[in-house]
Amino acid sequence: MNSLPASSAATTAPAFVPETRFGLWFLSTPTWRVHVLQRALNDLQRLAPDLPERVNGGVVLDIGTGQGHSLPELAERLRPSEIHALDPEPDFAARCDTMRQATPVPVTLHHAHAEHIPLPDASVDLVLCHQTLHHIVDQAAALTEVFRVLKPGGHLLLAESTRAYIHSWVIRLLFRHPMHVQRSAPEFLAMLREAGFEVKPEHISTPYLWWSRSDLGAREWLGLGVPAPGKREETLLNCVARKPG
Repeated sequence: MNSLPASSAATTAPAFVPETRFGLWFLSTPTWRVHVLQRALNDLQRLAPDLPERVNGGVVLDIGTGQGHSLPELAERLRPSEIHALDPEPDFAARCDTMRQATPVPVTLHHAHAEHIPLPDASVDLVLCHQTLHHIVDQAAALTEVFRVLKPGGHLLLAESTRAYIHSWVIRLLFRHPMHVQRSAPEFLAMLREAGFEVKPEHISTPYLWWSRSDLGAREWLGLGVPAPGKREETLLNCVARKPG
């Protein structure tokens, strides 16, 4: 499928922390596609199993598309008529071109920041923000924009790494993030509600996956177990938030 021309970024771009060379490589690996992206999408679908019916034939926006592995996944799982893909990386269009062409619905690329989404008000049925919000410096502005472009009753699928994970030694060593804006799972949820989203307890998940732990799952592999929910600081947050209406 051909996409429409990519949009231009805002003249004065928001603060942006470029990813490391290792981070860009990691986004192309099976570990990212299977253990990070697909597991998050599976969990989000579990939280809201009626989403394919709601989104079928609608418009989807993917924020922080990167190399585009989410695009065919979104097309297959949600059956939209169109996908908008947004990312501020300078070579975004070239990096995701293979996945764009493999997506069986039209994909429009936007070289832009989430704080300035180049779409009209109430024009999108669903937004995916997968492992993206913690890269954004002005997270509140990004969520305000997501809320603006969503139709009343539309959904935001949020899958995030929390402060406990982003501040861990392995992430500090291999990746780059705006460290001063990282948040815990409860703080992310509070920010969603402050932006106007409805978030119900049954639509929240905090998986404790091996790759999100500071020991990379070594305790579990050695048979020592892992801290139970409530006795650990959560490293991941998945939730389905809804714009009232």
